[in-house]
Order: sequence, then structure tokens, then C-alpha cells
Amino acid sequence: MLHLSLTAIILRFVLGGAAVAAASLISKRAGGAIGGIFAAFPAVFLAALLTIRFDHAGDQLIARSIDLSEGALIGMGINVACAIAVGWLCTSKGWKKGLSLSVLGWLITSVFISYLIFSV
Repeated sequence: MLHLSLTAIILRFVLGGAAVAAASLISKRAGGAIGGIFAAFPAVFLAALLTIRFDHAGDQLIARSIDLSEGALIGMGINVACAIAVGWLCTSKGWKKGLSLSVLGWLITSVFISYLIFSV
């Protein structure tokens, strides 16, 4: 069964929110391209990695950390593909349709890869 401590949830919330706020401020001051780089900061991964210690220990902590890191690599790869798709589709289809198609592509790809990983 899934178990997360309240401390872990609060820390993830604070770190994720702080990363979004920081990326927004940086984007406003330095421009969208620089803000986009900071928006890609893996706050959720970092928060999950930091807080995994509250819920696991010993060999289980190591195993969960490795699983989390492997999943993050796959997820970050999908995010790169989505960002490329947004850039291409928004210029060719308009921002609303391009963004919608890109997010739909991200969702389909993520579900498909998750299915492949977890069905083995």
C-alpha cells in the first residue's frame, strides 16, 4: 500500500511551489528562454528523492531511490520530446492546438511507456 508521511507531502509541496515561483520570477526578469530553463528544474524529483528517507530505510531506501531515479530519467526524456513538440506544433498549428496536441502526446507516451515498464 502507498504510504507517504505528512512531512514528506508538505516538503514536496513547498519545494515544488518554490521552484514554480522562482521560475516565474526569473522568466519575468530575464525573459522566457531563461525562465524556461529554470522551469525545467526537476523540483518534484528532488523533493521526492529528499523525502523518500522519511518513508523508507536501509536496503529498501536504496532500492526506492534507484527506482525513482530510473523513472525520472525516462520522464525527463519524455519531457524533452514534449518541449520539442510544443515548439514545433505551436508555430505550425497555433498555440492552443499546438499545446493541446503536445500535452496529449506527452500523456499517451507516458501511459504507453509506463504500461511497457510495469507489464514486464
